[in-house]
Amino acid sequence: MMETDYFLGIWSRGMSKSFSTAVFAILDAIMNQGVQIGIISKSFRQSKMIFKKIEDIAKSPKAEFLSQCITRTSKMNDEWVMEIGTSSIRALPLGDGEKLRGFRFQRMIIDELLLMPEKIFNEVIMPFLSVVENPTERQEIYDLETQMIAEGEMTEDERKRWPNNKIIGLSSASYKFEYLYKLYQQYESLIINENKQDGAHRVIMHFSYDCAPQQLYDQNLINQSKSTMSQSQFDREFGALFTDDSSGYFKVSKMAACTIPDGEGQCVEVIGDPSSKYILAFDPSWSESESSDDFAILLIKMHPETRKGVVVHSYAVSGSNLQTHIRYMAYLLTSFNIEMVVGDYNGGVQFLSACKESGIFKKLNLKIDTVEADLDNPKDYPKGIRQLKRNIDKNSRKFVFLRKPSSTWIRFANESLQAAFDHKRLYFAGSAMDENYNMQRKANVPIEKLKFLRNQDSEEKNKAAKMIDFVEHQRDMMDLIKVQCALVQVTTSPQGTQSFDLPPNLRKQRGADKARKDSYSALVLGNWGMNVYFDMLDDQGSDITETFTPMFIS
Repeated sequence: MMETDYFLGIWSRGMSKSFSTAVFAILDAIMNQGVQIGIISKSFRQSKMIFKKIEDIAKSPKAEFLSQCITRTSKMNDEWVMEIGTSSIRALPLGDGEKLRGFRFQRMIIDELLLMPEKIFNEVIMPFLSVVENPTERQEIYDLETQMIAEGEMTEDERKRWPNNKIIGLSSASYKFEYLYKLYQQYESLIINENKQDGAHRVIMHFSYDCAPQQLYDQNLINQSKSTMSQSQFDREFGALFTDDSSGYFKVSKMAACTIPDGEGQCVEVIGDPSSKYILAFDPSWSESESSDDFAILLIKMHPETRKGVVVHSYAVSGSNLQTHIRYMAYLLTSFNIEMVVGDYNGGVQFLSACKESGIFKKLNLKIDTVEADLDNPKDYPKGIRQLKRNIDKNSRKFVFLRKPSSTWIRFANESLQAAFDHKRLYFAGSAMDENYNMQRKANVPIEKLKFLRNQDSEEKNKAAKMIDFVEHQRDMMDLIKVQCALVQVTTSPQGTQSFDLPPNLRKQRGADKARKDSYSALVLGNWGMNVYFDMLDDQGSDITETFTPMFIS
């Protein structure tokens, strides 16, 4: 990190990426006074992890001299700064693109480079390297050296060599179709060709878990990961190997192609557009144990003119009480223009009943009710659509359809979701960037009362800081949905019944961090509900049957 201009670290999980980078930032700030170091990542929370690691090191009794070097520390809602003499270390949120463009760093540390959008890396991050820290001094010395060369007192090779700016990228391995692998290949090609393209010094540090000292890893963790992860996932996370596409029912490459690039279209939303229409889908869970399933909710923004939709919001929390989920549901119903709600019948009846009787709904004068229609028989499906169309009433919020998960419907709904990815009828929203980011984080949301992270209660933050986390969290949720879909495998029983579930080794997991598929289940419901809604809009039929009436002619 000290010696190179472009550093790319593809390290196994648990290889102390954050600690090593924190040590570099400390030493660089002390020994190169005046240097400006920026830390960014997929979310502000992740950026602050390296910053907190620096603070932890400085608090050690053995780091007394280091703590004396730190002259000022500031922690604002959207910017954490540590000053060491005339140097500074600054952690920033990625979402505020305009704020990033306002800084000029000589060192840019990017944690979780895998999740850095290609456009942001090329258009925002790379320009940081174009500005040096002391241009006036460099020009004066260059002019003096030019004069001395002309007088024969020195040669061209003896000119002072100034240090270049640096980019330090850290990540675990990715799929080969993702941008990180493309960047890895660029680095590799330039290193093999001795950096003849631009003369910069590049290095790749590629560390698998078996490169680390044996004391660094808990062997039980390695053995457990081998038994609970798929081989492809273990190769990426611990072997630091780039792998091909996923082997599940839903291909990661297909879902990646259905993900809107950050800053280039529809972004995640924490408050809806009043002129747009949304489908809400939920898969309830009643247990308050952290090892239970998630209570999952998601919103799909519909585009009826093209029969397409975009997932713009998601919620998945385990181990919380019923009031937490009811409060979140109330927030979504009042913040988005919901046209229809689709839920899992198993647990959905009790949840809706609890919502109706809750003080939260009564205080907001919120009413919600179910609607019924026979949509299981393909032959009578058009009649069922018309029945649903007659019974549904958005104004009184009688628009909740509870889906009974029969084996036939499960197969049909999963095939429909797979087709939606194949034909790009369902998209995932990108990160909120620039103006959209500022608009979303300033939205009128009852954020003080909402819980969106499992361990959120332990964090004390003001409203502005919590809104930043909330907006960035929604982008993480898009990735979570895709990860859960990629894990799903299909099996067929001897009787011919198909089952869509996690692999057997993942179903055996226990604990708060076990693999789950509840957001995937909500997506299956949401995609099916979106297609039903479009069919209602397209239906022009009538249930009235014309019959012949005999007439008496005298």
